Amino acid sequence: MTDWPLQDAKNRFSAVVDAALAGDPQRVTRRGRPAVVVVAVDEYERLRDIEKANAPTFAELLLDIPQDGREFDRLSVPARSPDL
Repeated sequence: MTDWPLQDAKNRFSAVVDAALAGDPQRVTRRGRPAVVVVAVDEYERLRDIEKANAPTFAELLLDIPQDGREFDRLSVPARSPDL
C-alpha cells in the first residue's frame, strides 16, 4: 500500500485511482496521519459482502440478550426537551 500526502493525492489523483484499480489500495494521509484508503469498487463490494456475511441477524442479537433476570446497565444520557 502506497502512502500519499493529501496534497500529492489531489495533484496526482489519476495515478491514485489507477493504482487502486490495479489492485493496490492507496492510503491518503492528512497532517501525517492516515485519513482514507482508496480501493477499487470491486474490492470495496467484496469487503462489504464479507462484513454483511459475518454480521449477526436481528434474531441472533435478540437471542443473545441475557436471560438471567439481571438489570441492564443504562446509559446516563440526559433527556431531550420536546419542541412543541
